[in-house]
Amino acid sequence: MNKTKFLPVVLGIILMFASCTQSPEKTVSTVADTIKVERYGMVTGLKSDKVEHYKKLHAAVWPEVLKKITECNIRNYSIYLKEIDGKPYLFSYWEYTGKDFAADMKFMAADTTTQRWWKETAPTQVALPDAAAKGETWSRMEEVFHED
Repeated sequence: MNKTKFLPVVLGIILMFASCTQSPEKTVSTVADTIKVERYGMVTGLKSDKVEHYKKLHAAVWPEVLKKITECNIRNYSIYLKEIDGKPYLFSYWEYTGKDFAADMKFMAADTTTQRWWKETAPTQVALPDAAAKGETWSRMEEVFHED
């Protein structure tokens, strides 16, 4: 192969390799500088006789509820079910990207559709003692490890 034809191919390969091996920390720090992400892990009990109803509700979450969650700067929201010693528990995880969590939660709580949704889900749940003492249903969990 002619060296003048070969050189652009070699340079292209080198540039492609260099772009693939750049430090991922730069990308992460750039994103972290623009969007602050606060992770939430929560837990609550679930009434044994309401497990199937709860699953059915969440198989078809109302679009307005999903829209409100997004409007309140919550993303990557998941709920998991786990039975422990014969009792069902729910674990939820989400990421908050807003600037005023308390204000966003008030905005969500003021939404009439969200209030109706909570009236559907609340009777299925059993607050753990720490949450019940504060008049809440879900208990926040302590994050002990995270890796992006």
